[in-house]
Amino acid sequence: MFFFFSKTLHFLTTPLVIICVLFLLAVFIRSQRWKYRLLLAGLTLLLFCSNDFIANELMLAWEIPPTPLAKIKKHYTWGIILSGVVKADMEPKDRVYFQRGADRVTHALQLYKAGAIEKILVSGGNTKLFNATQPEADEIASALVMMGVNPGDILTENKSRNTHESAVEVKSILTDKAKPEDCLLITSAFHMRRSVACFAKVGWNTDPYSTDFLSHKRKFSIDGLLIPNVDALVNWHVLMKEWVGYVAYTVAGYI
Repeated sequence: MFFFFSKTLHFLTTPLVIICVLFLLAVFIRSQRWKYRLLLAGLTLLLFCSNDFIANELMLAWEIPPTPLAKIKKHYTWGIILSGVVKADMEPKDRVYFQRGADRVTHALQLYKAGAIEKILVSGGNTKLFNATQPEADEIASALVMMGVNPGDILTENKSRNTHESAVEVKSILTDKAKPEDCLLITSAFHMRRSVACFAKVGWNTDPYSTDFLSHKRKFSIDGLLIPNVDALVNWHVLMKEWVGYVAYTVAGYI
């Protein structure tokens, strides 16, 4: 029930959905006063959410900063990859299709090759409301093997459908194999706050390793300050998902 509720709430709070609703209401409403107000509200929200500077500043504030490899002074037994980066419904099924967020996998591979982590645990099952597909953890694991990771150094957790469930399942798997401080949590920078909080809630306090940054270096340019940018809308979509998720997890007692 919570899974369905969180997916629905995220959809309803997406800025682009709200903007479309405002414009549609403006088309069908009879009152000229409210028609004008709705059109103005929709246009204002569209311009605000498509402003690259504003969206980037918010993303910079929300994302957990990167950790330079040179700053990693300890040796970790496990690198924990949280899934959410695979296009599971693509054809043909003879390869793995990565979408944005593949840094979670490639940066984990870099850490493994550099000797910063000994083994990799991939966490994530089917996250679709309908049309169940192959668990993401299994697909990512197969890709890691193709990339040269020893199959004996990979574990998969393919039951979880959200970050809370990942934390619960990962702790259950690793309790007899390692201590929390021996693990490095690897996920997207915008997703790291909620992830760290979920793992801390179940008593598995790991170090964070952020990847897949949506923010960019702050810049004061005409295009960034004044010209609408579709990437800004994408950033708002991601931020709203994380903010709504964080609030929902807090209410549910997951963090």
